[in-house]
Formats: sequence, C-alpha cells, structure tokens
Amino acid sequence: MLSCARNKGIRVLLELRVENYAVIDNVVVEFAPGLNLLTGETGAGKSILIDALTLLLGDKASADVIRHGTDKAVVAAVFEAEPGGIAPVLEENGLDAEGDQIILRREITANGRGRVFINNQPATVSVLKQLAPHLAVIHAQNAAVLGFDPASRLALLDSYAGADLHPTTEAHAKWREITARIADLERDEQDRLRLLDLWKFQREEIDQADLKPGEDEALEAEKRVLANSERVFSAAMGAFDHLYEAEGSASEQLKAAAKQLEDLARLDEKFREQAAAVESARITIEDIGVSLRDYAEGIQASPERLAEIEDRLALLDRLKRKYGKALDEVIAYGADLARKLNEMENKDEVLRVLKKDLAKAAEAYLDAARTLSRKRYDAAKKLEKMVETEVNDLAMKARFKIEIGGTDEESNWTASGFDQVAYMISANPGEPLGPVEQIASGGELSRVMLALKASVEAGKSRSKKDPAHQRTLVFDEIDTGIGGRAAEAVGKKLKALSKTKQVLCITHLPQIASFADHHYLIEKKEASGRTKTTVRPLDLEDRTEEIARMLSGAKLTETSLKHAEQMLKANG
Repeated sequence: MLSCARNKGIRVLLELRVENYAVIDNVVVEFAPGLNLLTGETGAGKSILIDALTLLLGDKASADVIRHGTDKAVVAAVFEAEPGGIAPVLEENGLDAEGDQIILRREITANGRGRVFINNQPATVSVLKQLAPHLAVIHAQNAAVLGFDPASRLALLDSYAGADLHPTTEAHAKWREITARIADLERDEQDRLRLLDLWKFQREEIDQADLKPGEDEALEAEKRVLANSERVFSAAMGAFDHLYEAEGSASEQLKAAAKQLEDLARLDEKFREQAAAVESARITIEDIGVSLRDYAEGIQASPERLAEIEDRLALLDRLKRKYGKALDEVIAYGADLARKLNEMENKDEVLRVLKKDLAKAAEAYLDAARTLSRKRYDAAKKLEKMVETEVNDLAMKARFKIEIGGTDEESNWTASGFDQVAYMISANPGEPLGPVEQIASGGELSRVMLALKASVEAGKSRSKKDPAHQRTLVFDEIDTGIGGRAAEAVGKKLKALSKTKQVLCITHLPQIASFADHHYLIEKKEASGRTKTTVRPLDLEDRTEEIARMLSGAKLTETSLKHAEQMLKANG
C-alpha cells in the first residue's frame, strides 16, 4: 500500500508505472498532493507519460505504442479515490473495492488483445471510462472547449451547472419512439402492404418454431451426452465402481477406516468427531455412487433422438442468424412483430391513441428541456463572470461572454435539449466580441482554457452532489504561446488550483516551474545502444539547476542560477 503526504483530504494519483511504452523502458513516478510539475528537454517524452495515463482513463489503445523489441506495453496507476464515487461503478461491474485506493492496470499487446485489470481483477475498457470522471481529467495542449464541437461546449456548461440531462434524454427518447411508430403506421399503402407481408412471414416463422427460453443450451447439453453416450456410460459406471461397487472401493475403504476410528474412540474420546466425519463421508460417497449408477442406467444411445436434436438446433441457429444473436432476442423480436401487426390491423384506433401520446410526450420533453435551458442560462451568467475574472488574472484585458442560442421548435429537439452554446471573447479593449476559437491567439487560447477549466472545477468543488470534485487535474503544455508576465500569472493560477486539488502539469516555462510543490525531470538517455526515458524527482539544488537550464539553455551560467534561486524563493 502506497503512502504520501496528505493535504486536507485531497484525493490524488499516488503512482504511475509505465513499461515498454514508446521510448519508456520502465518508469515509476510517485506523485503527491499539490502542484506536480514535469519538465525536460523537447522530445524527452513528457507528453508520453500523459498519453500513457489516458489509456487508464479509457482512451483508445494502439499496438504502435509498444516499445520496439518487446511483446507488450503495460501502464498501471494507483489512485486514492472518493469511495462514494467509485464504489457504485465497481459494484455495478462486479468488482471488489480496496478501501479508498484503486489500482488500474492495462496491457497493450502486439496482436491487439489488450487486457484491463482493476484492483487486480479482470475488467474492461468500458469500466475504465466509467471510473475516469471520478479519478482524473486531462486537458491536452490546445484541446480546450475552444476547439470542441458544439456538443462538447454544451457539456462543459452542463458540467459547471450540475445539470441533470436524464429527464430530457428520457423524454426525447419517448417522443422519438412514438414518432417512429406513427411513421410506420402512416407509410403509403404500397409500403405498408409490403411491410405487413414481411412481418407476417417473420412472425409465422418464429411462431411455428414454438421457442422456449434457454432450450438451445439444454439441447446442446443433451446432444453432447447422446453423441458421446458410450463414453459417458463408461465414465459414470467406472466412477460408480471406484466409489461403491468394486472390491476395495472408496466406500469399502472408508467403512474400514470408520470401524478403526470407532475402536480408537472407545480408548480416546477425542477421535469420536473424526470417526463421525469419516462415516459421514462414506454415506456421501455411497449416495454419489448410487446417483452415478442411476444416471448411467438412464442413458440410451438413440440415433433418432440425436438427429432430432441436431435438426432442432439447426432451426434455432437459423432463426438466431436472422432475428437475434440469442434465443431470447428472437423471442423478443417475435413479440415486437406481434405488436406491430396488431397496430397495423387496428391502424386508425392505434393512430388516434398514439397521437394523443405524442402530444403528451412532446409536452413532457418541452417541460424538461425548458427547465434544463433555464438552468443553463443561470449558470452561463455566473460562469462568464468567473471566467472573465480568471482570464484577467492571467495578464489579459478581456471581456468574456457565454451566448446561448436555439429555439424550442421541434426541428431543434435533441436528447440534450434545444440549446446551442458559443464562447465569446474580446481580447483587446474596444474590440467586438467574437468566437474564442476565431479571435484568440495561441497564448490567449491557453489562458482562456485554463480560466474555463479553473472556473468549472471551482464550481464542481462547491457542489456536494458531484462525486468527482476531488479528481486530479492534468494539464499538458497549456503554456503554449505565452511567456513573461502571462506565464507567471498562469503559474499562480495553477498554484491556487492545487490548494484544493492535485494538479499535474507539463511545462516548458521556468516561470511556471518555479511554483511547483513537487518537480520531476524527464530525461532521454542512451544505454546499451537503446534510447530510453527516465523520470526523477528533484531536490532544491536540482530544481535550481533545471530552472536555470530552462532560462539559459544547455549551458548554465552564474546569472541564470541566481535568477533561478530568486524565482524559487519568490514563488516557492
């Protein structure tokens, strides 16, 4: 069990282990609460560590990441997680919890057959994706809301608002279902007749089969016995002889042993219990033997029955190929056909009822979607103020606004409501607002992203309903395009975030690196003719040299070392 310093109960990524991944041979990094910064030369492999972590959060894997000359790559991590968040996910997927820690492990093999383990139990990538929101969120370089699709922009606002989309999603699904049923009934006459003929044929085919749930499995078991009747009979009778019938059988031996123990118990009472246990075992053995004999006597080698079973299984397989992967799905398909046919035969009456239901479903959807929309409008007003404040704390003089558009017309209805969200900014005084992704420069983009994420995470931290508010935040090179005063402001913002959350950040800037609570150096080295990446934590002296290197380049100078010392003293 790993341990690290605690910081006001903050949940953290304790350890990340990477083996045979890209240029990484074997790296183990122990992280801690607060601001964890990773630095190193360009190309040393800093982002590779983050890419490896994404695999443990359910990202898609590729055999291309396996280190040349090895069979598989392995990524593992230990998180200290909020039990209330992960426990339901583990329970739902039949996995055991390990207190307040969770161990994730993923193997990527060259043949594409990767494996996932959670708390050393086999699992799936799907479960990793379910756990991810409770463990960590990764903000990759330039992958902010600014470049997201409209759905993701909406999701960010909903995340801040703590919006529950389920009522809207369910109401939309119900409305869509009824709409589809009405469309089926209102097809033109020619299409309707064709469909009726097809459905009647399919229904009759399924009805004539007289399917019973689970019968294919029962028939397969019976087929195995009949196809191997001589072998089954021989095995059953052989076991019967060894247990009960033959000379020196288990029953006979146990009977003799029981008699000896009875004699022994008369001399020493402590053997009374053992004598009773052996006698009980003898009775059990004899019962099993009798059952085996009765089973063997009931076996009949019947070629006719075997042929009948094979014909039936062939019919069931044909129906499964046409109507469902499993027999239960075929039965359900038949029931659905019966409903459709009944609706077609009673078209006018069914349509009348369905149109009433459709009106109710539409009303229910609008009620849920409008409630959701109002929550978004309220949240947008609060969030835009927070983001504008955060942005201007990052050495910008900007106006920021969240615009919500869209109408409640039916053509705009989706499972997530009818709203559309745009993030607008004016990066310079006197300039009009425009979409962030079109207006902001690379450096401004990075700072707006950080401001948005900081604001949303702050909102989630205040929400007791959000089980993921303590998750680890990972920033991969969010300092793109900035420097000087802006870099220092970003460093201060990351430091402030790390007071309530564990923050991991890859940076090229010494101004940001100087704020680290824990500083790790990523280096690329050559050994035995192979290149490999290593990671090591830095002490104060090492940190001074690394920040000096970031300031002046490969050659350290007295000036850069003194500057580094001053930065660490000011920002540490």
